[in-house]
Amino acid sequence: MNDFLQLLRRNRNYRYTWIGQVVSEIGDHFNNIAVFSLVMQTTHSGLAVSGVMLSRAVPAVLAGPLAGVVLDRLDRKRIMIASDLVRAVVALGFVLTVRQHRPSLLYGLSALLMFASPFFTSGRISILPTISSREELHTANSLTQTTQWTTLTIGTMVAGLSAARLGYQWAFVLNSLSFVASAACIWQLRAPGSFRAKREALTEDRVLRPWHEYKEGLRYMRSSPLILGIALIGVGWATGGGAAQILFTLFGEQVFNRGPAGIGIIWSFAGAGLLIGGAVGHYLGKRISFHTYKRAISICYVIHGGAYVLFSQVPQFGAALFFIALSRAGVSVSSVLNVSQMLRRVPDEFRGRVFATTESLTWSIMMISMALAGVASQYHGPRTIGLVAGILSSTTAIFWAWANWAGKLPEPGPLVVEPGEVEIHGGPTV
Repeated sequence: MNDFLQLLRRNRNYRYTWIGQVVSEIGDHFNNIAVFSLVMQTTHSGLAVSGVMLSRAVPAVLAGPLAGVVLDRLDRKRIMIASDLVRAVVALGFVLTVRQHRPSLLYGLSALLMFASPFFTSGRISILPTISSREELHTANSLTQTTQWTTLTIGTMVAGLSAARLGYQWAFVLNSLSFVASAACIWQLRAPGSFRAKREALTEDRVLRPWHEYKEGLRYMRSSPLILGIALIGVGWATGGGAAQILFTLFGEQVFNRGPAGIGIIWSFAGAGLLIGGAVGHYLGKRISFHTYKRAISICYVIHGGAYVLFSQVPQFGAALFFIALSRAGVSVSSVLNVSQMLRRVPDEFRGRVFATTESLTWSIMMISMALAGVASQYHGPRTIGLVAGILSSTTAIFWAWANWAGKLPEPGPLVVEPGEVEIHGGPTV
């Protein structure tokens, strides 16, 4: 905790990024809870929930390659601000869905919202080495992810209670305002150089061939076994993780019969588990060796999948909350450790494409998982689907352990750092 407070106090750039993150992500959860609860009330269908999730996943997958190329070409700060402002307008449009009970409208607005998101989310993680020194980088990554999970814990619970008492319109208005606040915070970022990636100048041929640039990013990932392995374990998690996103709504509404408040409580306990795991991941990341890191990843996914299976089967609401928290703790330790490795190893010129590609791969598999879970919900109960989802997510541990045992995850060499580069990367302090 002391590391986090010192980072916020000393690094002005990171402090503004963090404030914007807190505000916008709490607003996001107001939108999520309101949309999922609204679609359940109007359709009473797990398939409709799956449709909303798919309408969010497909655009995120399609936008990923474009976002990666744009973030590695242009000023990342400006791209993030543009993403926030577009999302502010789209988020306000959800107010129309409160009176016009048309799932198609929810699908369309959800698609627009998520198409704009990778330009911000991949941009935010890509600029961390620009606004943080090498010594601050692991702490900055840990705080960014821990904050994401803290806002999940707080935002989902508050959103669930607010949707139940105040109605959905306020949730959508607050979500829109949160994007405006985030854009204002990102506008405050300053750097001695710029927020453009350090790379060779674009030729006319490369300007006209963005797909060629994206393939360059894919070739880089393939050439680095560790980076490719991290991307693939995200794919393994998503085989069950996509279904899990739908099941939170079904368990809150159908299994435990607790309405929007129940959905919010489940999400908030999941967030609490992520928060605890994030703190553990930060602690471990500063102390363990590369060899121990690789073993820890397998252990994390065994805990994650096993606890999710138990969450899906226990009859008591309290026990279910405990196991979903434990499940998310396992996956968050892995996330903090993996992203820290990527930030340390991936060159600036590829960072936008690598993070956007990793996000797109995960979303694409989640999309398939969500579709199958939605269809399965018409024939099987949430507990059966949850059992399968937990087992699928655990397969990640098997893949990673085998790759490590077979020597396919060697430690990459360090990035070349020019004299004075740390000073350029360090955020201004006050």
